[in-house]
Amino acid sequence: MNKSVFILPLIVILIAAGLSSIFIVDEREKALVLRFGRVVQIKEDPGIGLRIPIIDQVITYDDRIISIDMEAQEVIPNDDRRLIIDAFARYRISDVEQFRQATGAGGEAAIAMADNRLEQILRDKTREVLGSVSSGDILSTDRTALMLRIRNGAIAEANSLGLTVIDVRLKRTDLPTENLAETFRRMVSEREREAEDERARGREAAQRIRAQADRTVIELESDAERLARIAQGEADAERNAIFADAFGQDQEFFQFYRSLEAYRGALSEGNTRLVLSPDNEFFDYLRSPSGAPAAQ
Repeated sequence: MNKSVFILPLIVILIAAGLSSIFIVDEREKALVLRFGRVVQIKEDPGIGLRIPIIDQVITYDDRIISIDMEAQEVIPNDDRRLIIDAFARYRISDVEQFRQATGAGGEAAIAMADNRLEQILRDKTREVLGSVSSGDILSTDRTALMLRIRNGAIAEANSLGLTVIDVRLKRTDLPTENLAETFRRMVSEREREAEDERARGREAAQRIRAQADRTVIELESDAERLARIAQGEADAERNAIFADAFGQDQEFFQFYRSLEAYRGALSEGNTRLVLSPDNEFFDYLRSPSGAPAAQ
């Protein structure tokens, strides 16, 4: 009877001690076993773990991807146009022991501390990266390269906290409210300047085309006149050759023809007044078919 009184409590104590020495790690967690504040065991795989009751302390950390929304901040790109940037990041606790050393806490307190320190790192890298590019690059739809640079720049400092930065996203990039009117005015001025440049280039092109057309007309007219003169010269030469041949064959007929040409020129319209003596040689062929002078 007396033995059973001592044995039963002992069994209960042993069972309680055995149960308290067992801890379970969920698949969404990682665990550290601390003994007098020193890490003696790291449990990263889900399942059952063992510890020394009372002496050992088990601290669990979230193994899931954690999101952090950063407060909107103002950045100044290299063209000195202020922008308001709103971003968020996703990270994961990759080294629980390093994370424990960096934060000195566990549970929600450690996550809150990690969020604050990581946010400051990301804010600094965001200002650094976005300050090296133009506002046009930041406001463009394709900002993948910029976000990747921010992430890569924060990796080293995040690793010192036991964290791995998975992704950084720029959610919103806006102009400050007080800058909207000035920016709109500048954009209108730039568009007007571009339009005037296009009009000036159009006028210049039109002048070049007109000058080229005028030059082409002059060249064509010059060529046509040159060809006409050549043809006329060839015709005159051929006519003179015919006249010379005719003169050689019949001098009297040639003189008769020349006289007819002289009559036609002298009696044409506008030249109808002639003051000549009756015995002038001009009338030889009018008095005689042979052109012989009249007998005295």
